[in-house]
Amino acid sequence: MLYAIEKFVVRVVMSIAFNLKFEGRENIPKDTTVIFASNHRSNADPPFIGCALRGKHAFMAKEELFRNKFFGAVIRSAGAFPVARGKGDTAVIDTAVEALNNNKSLMIFPEGTRSKDGKVHKGHSGAGLISARSGKPIVPVGIVFGEKLKFRTKVTVKYGKPINPADYCEICDTPNPRQVVRLKNRYMNDIKLLVEGEPEEKNE
Repeated sequence: MLYAIEKFVVRVVMSIAFNLKFEGRENIPKDTTVIFASNHRSNADPPFIGCALRGKHAFMAKEELFRNKFFGAVIRSAGAFPVARGKGDTAVIDTAVEALNNNKSLMIFPEGTRSKDGKVHKGHSGAGLISARSGKPIVPVGIVFGEKLKFRTKVTVKYGKPINPADYCEICDTPNPRQVVRLKNRYMNDIKLLVEGEPEEKNE
């Protein structure tokens, strides 16, 4: 009940604070939980992605955000779980797979940090590993807005076509690392296309 109330409040607040537009929601599978792999522009990215979606969602958040007990409790109730950045935290992979298997879709930001120039930068393979272990599809997401996020800024959230991990990896607890990298390259390329569009052809 608390999660439903929080989600309703967030949806109302976000719709008032920003000029939100959503594209490609028809691409989201309705018969399974999924991994939303998105570019990272701001701390508002998780509600941007989730406020227009049904069902429950989980997302990774840097462990520093949980040091304040009150704020930590609030974001935990909204589906967040801590991750220690740069420490090779393997337990977080297990937590993510468990969330997917418990009827929660997962939001993950492969770049690992916010982009300051709005472009999509090098990504990590965690989303690919989680997808290969769980068998859940990855839905690439592009969050697009101007240089700064202000009141009534136009924000467009684009959901791309789902990626089946079985097309790249064997679904198992210890997937082939090279196959996972191939999957990572695919979703990072899709995210980049959603955010930056098709590259312009150079005239020779």
